Amino acid sequence: METLIPTINRLQEVFLTVGAEIIQLPQIVVVGSQSSGKSSVLESLVGRDFLPRGSGIVTRRPLVLQLINVSPLQERLKNESGNGVTQNAQNSYPGVKAEEWGTFLHCKNQVHLSERFKGRPIYLKIFSPKVLNLTLVDLPGITKVPVGDQPEDIEAQVQEMILSFISNPNSLILAVSPANSDLATSDALKLAREVDPDGRRTLLVVSKLDLMDAGTDALEVLLGRVIPVRLGIIGVVNRSQHDINTQKSLEDSMRDEQAFLQRHYPSLASRAGSRYLAKTLSRLLMHHIRDCLPDLKTRVTVLSAQYQTRLNSYGQPVEDHSATLLQIVTKFASDYCNTIEGTARYIQTTELCGGARICYIFHETFGRTLQSIDPLGGLTELDILTAIRNATGPRPALFVPEVSFELLVKRQMKRLEEPSLRCVELVHEELQRIIQHCSSYSTQELLRFPKLHDSIVEVVTGLLRKRLPITNEMVHNLVSIELAYINTKHPDFTDAAQVSASVNSQQAEALDGGKRWKNEKVAEEKAPAASFGSPSKGQAINLLDTAVPVSRKLSAREQRDCEVIQRLIKCYFLIVRKSIQDSVPKTVMHFLVNFVKEHLQSELVGQLYKQPLLQELLIESQDTAQQRTEVAQMLEALKKANNIISEIRETHLW
Repeated sequence: METLIPTINRLQEVFLTVGAEIIQLPQIVVVGSQSSGKSSVLESLVGRDFLPRGSGIVTRRPLVLQLINVSPLQERLKNESGNGVTQNAQNSYPGVKAEEWGTFLHCKNQVHLSERFKGRPIYLKIFSPKVLNLTLVDLPGITKVPVGDQPEDIEAQVQEMILSFISNPNSLILAVSPANSDLATSDALKLAREVDPDGRRTLLVVSKLDLMDAGTDALEVLLGRVIPVRLGIIGVVNRSQHDINTQKSLEDSMRDEQAFLQRHYPSLASRAGSRYLAKTLSRLLMHHIRDCLPDLKTRVTVLSAQYQTRLNSYGQPVEDHSATLLQIVTKFASDYCNTIEGTARYIQTTELCGGARICYIFHETFGRTLQSIDPLGGLTELDILTAIRNATGPRPALFVPEVSFELLVKRQMKRLEEPSLRCVELVHEELQRIIQHCSSYSTQELLRFPKLHDSIVEVVTGLLRKRLPITNEMVHNLVSIELAYINTKHPDFTDAAQVSASVNSQQAEALDGGKRWKNEKVAEEKAPAASFGSPSKGQAINLLDTAVPVSRKLSAREQRDCEVIQRLIKCYFLIVRKSIQDSVPKTVMHFLVNFVKEHLQSELVGQLYKQPLLQELLIESQDTAQQRTEVAQMLEALKKANNIISEIRETHLW
């Protein structure tokens, strides 16, 4: 049990340089209002005047005070001259020839005699045969009104600092409240109740018992009948300002304190005073450490594993620049290709990515767009008749001219080029997105080197940019190839004679033979004056300015010719659309996607693997280097802490 407090002291030293806030060590936190007697209580525990004094807030930073009991000087000298066996506290200071001394942990190798270390409240270790093993944290006194150069929100700042310490569930709260004020208004007890409502880790010290009004005493308070406190209430008598001015020794003050308690509180004299307070605090802290130690060990083990994982994620400092660059480039190229193939380690579940997105573009976006194109869209019957008549010249045609079909079907086929080029653009955009996906998720090593990351993005983007016009040209050629030769002998294309015969048979079923010809002749004779290409009666003839009428009733023959052309256009358009829908994705895969996959690594190596660039590209970001250093220091501290805790045997805890 006696080794527990020194163990916590060693842990505090371990975490001093890396920040002990992640490890909530067991400790005693002293809380009290300004001028409540906190400093006098601490000095009585130490047995020395060492704290700064003055008006206003003198303690401006937390003072972590470690009291370490050592053997008297004569005994230590005897041990040194004999077998050389000394106490653990002496192993770091074998040459100290003083009864008492102190050290500041921020300047470890310097020893200060007790007269020299006052006025430096930072992190203090005091070695003395007159103290008990104890660890205390002294905080600034609670104040209400700013004084001097203090900020306007001094009260909020002090309370925030105090709460940050006493909120630690492993800390004991030593609340100091003067006896000459009402405990119901004690700021120290109020803050303690906020974080410890059950009072399981709060001890109350009632100071200045000798300053109560004549005829009154603090017996009811000390017995816990006014405000009960779970860990107990201890009364002490502080040195007066006159005692301090006359340099009254602490030994004399303790004798006078004990005499005062015997006279005024004889029934409580054995359970009050500074000596009893020191013993009580030491006992409470040892038992509290014993209770906290299992959880503390678990916490250190868990944090060690977490920080080891973080350290691994930062990687090792670069030693071989060539090997590191080649490794990162190869890893990036592999991740890029795996993302396209769908075999990447980091697969998104919120949206399509990589090869899956490209597949969606080919078969959903592009495919549905082509399917939505009407083969006869934007083509009216009058457009068809105009093409037929323009193809016949000055002579009326007995049959539908083939030239008109080719002219019109090419016009419709050109509509397939725009969605095809848009398909290339969408795939190109997805290949760009894969770059960011790989650099952000798959290749964590790449994030360490911002310049290398930017260079890789630039190289891959440049490669895609070079391949985009080539792919667009090939897709444009696919449409041009279809336009170059209208294959009316295509196996899937319906013969024009069959279409014409089919149309004639359908019209024959609708009309009687003789009646049909008669009606057709009458219809032609009675055609309106504003017939196709004919000037209106009474108007001057102007062939150049005559406009095509918007609509008119077609003759039976014209309807037959239009239907024949429409069927032929639709049939051939569907053949070409099917071919384009199949060949465009293949073209994009060959000239863009597969080309990038096959040449990505060689392009990266060729552009980046140059000796003058190696040093520059592999400069780590300042944040990464700093974080690796901090994490490595914390991991080392955690390992030391784990070794320190492991030294305590289970039998020592009970």
